[in-house]
Amino acid sequence: MTNPAGGDAVAPGYSAGRHRLAQIVVASTLFLVYAGGLVTTTGSGLAVPDWPLSYGMLFPPMVGGIFYEHGHRMVATLVGLLTLVLAVWMGVQEPRLGLRRLAWTALGLVVVQGVLGGLTVLLLLPAPVSVAHACLAQTFFCVTVALAFATSREWLAGAGTAEDRDGVRPAAVAATAAVYLQLVVGAVMRHSQAGLAIPDFPLAFGSLVPPLADARVAVHFAHRALGLVVLVSVAWLVVRSARSGDPRLLRPASAAFALTLGQIALGGIAVLTAKATTPTTLHVANGAAILGLVWLTALRAFRHLRRSPAASGSPAPALA
Repeated sequence: MTNPAGGDAVAPGYSAGRHRLAQIVVASTLFLVYAGGLVTTTGSGLAVPDWPLSYGMLFPPMVGGIFYEHGHRMVATLVGLLTLVLAVWMGVQEPRLGLRRLAWTALGLVVVQGVLGGLTVLLLLPAPVSVAHACLAQTFFCVTVALAFATSREWLAGAGTAEDRDGVRPAAVAATAAVYLQLVVGAVMRHSQAGLAIPDFPLAFGSLVPPLADARVAVHFAHRALGLVVLVSVAWLVVRSARSGDPRLLRPASAAFALTLGQIALGGIAVLTAKATTPTTLHVANGAAILGLVWLTALRAFRHLRRSPAASGSPAPALA
């Protein structure tokens, strides 16, 4: 559809306001992951011992670990409010039922996430609850990325008809699964205090494979090994995206690969500096950014490409 004022084409049903708000939710969620990483890295998880208030107040003195823990709660509250506004706005004006349901799902997830955050404090940081809290944050982040993409001009312009002859879709799914699994293992490592179980890098106790009798060493080494799996899977996604010739796929895949290289470096720095605050926290947030980029690549691949008949073993349709 052409803009009568002579501007860019506007897809039918496009709302710049809803799309911008969805993008803001994505950005604020990524910052929330960073803020949560600061809480863990600085050991501030119990700096505020009560919940939902903080020392019985809405706004306690922001000193010491309280700054990180209560600051995290404030950012989480902001993300929750933004998600609420987006869900209500979608519920009132969004014509697509599936997208309305996804927006309400996002709101439900952020509520559950808040409850899990409270339980981690009230139950004195039990590892299973803390890991669930971390993993749900990544799931919620993926939902926000999907909402932002589904409200974009790109999505509303319509689905593509090109065949996925280069295998971008399965490569994107594999990369997304690998990154998500890596983040789960990373959360287990973080909340089982295994971040420095292997004190050297890139070797492990001077060897390629360390003794794995200690559970914490095994978890830490699994995180490192999965890092290589992620590197290969994201690199393969870049190759497949490049072969497709579609810059909409290549750009986020290439960015994810660059961040993956940086992620390995950050992980090494975190170990060699005994988990210094800045690199360790950036490592957490950068992992979420990689997940968002490969997930976006997957969403775009499924929107713009259809499954190739050759990939499914079915005959190609006859040309008219």
